Amino acid sequence: MAPDSIPYAPLPPDGLTAKTVPVGPVAALAGAVTGAAVGAVSGAVAIDPAADELVVAFGPGLRAAADPERLGNKGARLVEMAALGIPVPPGFVIAAEAGRRLDAGQALPEALQRRIGAAVADLEARIGARFGDPGDPLLLSVRSGAAVSMPGMMDSILNLGLNDRTVEGLAARSGDERFAWDCYRRLVQCFGCVVMGVPGHRFEALLDEHKDGHGILRDAEMGADDWRALLPRYFRLIETRCGRPFPQEPAEQLRAAVAAVFGSWMNPRAAAYRSLHDIPDDLGTAVTVQAMVFGNRGPDSGTGVLFTRDPSTGAPGLCGEFLADAQGEDVVSGTCDPDPLSAAEGEDAATGAGRSLEVRMPSVYAELRAVAGRLEREFGDMQDIEFTVDGGRLFILQSRSGKRSSEASVRIAVDLADEGVITRAQAVGRVDPQSLDELLRPAVAPDSSASALAIGLPASPGAVTGHAAFTTEDAVRMARGGTPVLLCRPETSPEDIRGMQAAVGVVTARGGFTSHAATVARGMGRPCVCGARTLRIDPERGEMTVGAVTVRTGDLLTIDGASGAVLLGAVPLRRPQPDGAVGRLLDWARACGGTAAAG
Repeated sequence: MAPDSIPYAPLPPDGLTAKTVPVGPVAALAGAVTGAAVGAVSGAVAIDPAADELVVAFGPGLRAAADPERLGNKGARLVEMAALGIPVPPGFVIAAEAGRRLDAGQALPEALQRRIGAAVADLEARIGARFGDPGDPLLLSVRSGAAVSMPGMMDSILNLGLNDRTVEGLAARSGDERFAWDCYRRLVQCFGCVVMGVPGHRFEALLDEHKDGHGILRDAEMGADDWRALLPRYFRLIETRCGRPFPQEPAEQLRAAVAAVFGSWMNPRAAAYRSLHDIPDDLGTAVTVQAMVFGNRGPDSGTGVLFTRDPSTGAPGLCGEFLADAQGEDVVSGTCDPDPLSAAEGEDAATGAGRSLEVRMPSVYAELRAVAGRLEREFGDMQDIEFTVDGGRLFILQSRSGKRSSEASVRIAVDLADEGVITRAQAVGRVDPQSLDELLRPAVAPDSSASALAIGLPASPGAVTGHAAFTTEDAVRMARGGTPVLLCRPETSPEDIRGMQAAVGVVTARGGFTSHAATVARGMGRPCVCGARTLRIDPERGEMTVGAVTVRTGDLLTIDGASGAVLLGAVPLRRPQPDGAVGRLLDWARACGGTAAAG
């Protein structure tokens, strides 16, 4: 499906209003489609009104109640953004209560399957492409999204609808074989992990074997023939491990993906995160199904994450990262070092200003700035925005209130009040009293930073001293014994949530300002240094090297999340003085009589 086919026009008035719909070419999905679907129709299938209420469509010209409790923050925001005319890929949200009715591993109820089938058919009609069409396939993404933000804790699956036939159609339609086969291998790998339970490292081992055997250093150097040759090995791995093959039928892929994403609410890392943050287990997650847009289509495509203000300091201006010719997980996972958004950010980065989105695609950057500013004003808070650029066209995938440090929390609240976006009472209500205490966190004395072992990105402020641990298991074990721990990882993943909670601070060798490590550490109030590229961290050996220096498990380190410094041993720390924003906020609190309206 070409990106130009994704519309910005209202739905025809007949839309999805009927409760009884004809059966057509998408009947394999769930036994029901809408009359707007392409192709011959015959017969009729009744849709259970209760199931009908569980699915909410969004896109140009559509308006619906954006209830985060039912649709999750992600789904509700997509409904709101589409109604505002923000460029979001069209789709639909399956409400959280549908998943709460499912037991682990249970298939979707037939009534819900039929309703999803109708929603897919409606989406086909709006876009003008068919799910499973071998000539010009509509591809779908399935993403989780609860009423409270749980970054990276649940699962998403992209590129659904690809199989041995549709990949050829995507290649012909896009004119890019490498792009099509890269999308296909991404689906097989992700589906194999999330839905079928194959450990991700098994796929990575096969990929590394292929690259080593062909003298390939980076995934970006893999051509269409490389992905085509690797996929049969992926298929054999899945069938050997699971006793059944990767499903070639798009309808089966979608049913299984929706059930698995609902089920990811109960995976161990999500359960651990809820326990740490006092999130009720019975809340559940909604599931968002969207038309795919592609950041891995070539040099005029890419994916990125931004904050509308600096989440560490609260300073105004876009702050984020972009990775050309990539899909979203490539940025947030921390496995790739992204490029800056703006030329100004790039002036101090190793990549340089020339690789920034602003320089690569100035018109897209200008549109992104305008959209980000509007979203911040509409939603009245600093936003964390995920976006994709597909062939030079901007799409917003998510917008939510961003996680931020204590320092940023105060400054953002004060600045938004000064700008008239929120009231002073709301500003006071937005700052947790604990945040004011955290503002007095120590920092490394300036003369000590000069002897830093490595310098990374200042991802979450505060300075701490602790003993190095290179696995989550070691971090938890050492912390239980009363030892302050610094978790040092090549990059973190959602599986490291227990180790991050046990540690007093986090260091990664890879990843950027919007990586998993940075985002989760800020939310936890943990000092964090990300992307310290000179560090060579080997978790299996339990050591980290920088030049001739080797740091082993249990060795003492100090990090400063405000400067990005990683230092050997314990160093002198100093207590900062509160800035003017804190004083103004306290004055407002006194003027409000100690009470405030939460924003």
